[in-house]
Amino acid sequence: MFLMAGAMKATQPREKLLKQRPWAENFSTGRVRFIGGGGAASRDRADPARGLRHRGLFLTPLAAAGLVVMMLLAVLPHIRRREPAAVAFTTVLLLAAAVVA
Repeated sequence: MFLMAGAMKATQPREKLLKQRPWAENFSTGRVRFIGGGGAASRDRADPARGLRHRGLFLTPLAAAGLVVMMLLAVLPHIRRREPAAVAFTTVLLLAAAVVA
């Protein structure tokens, strides 16, 4: 999920991104690219199986904790924009990352 969403935010033209993700109008293109890059990069590190095999047991909870922070920050624009479906979805991802952390 994080890899796909992050890659989309990091690579899509702004006009296409605004059609799919209206919240992006509140952020500069650079900030949206930064958000996307962080999401795409974090996916590999938060995968529990990869964390256990390749990076050591302690990195998985740290990466998941980073995703919790990222999702806490991600829910705020959706609350301000009164987007209950996006708030709910982001909260589910936040809770999943919290369980892994």
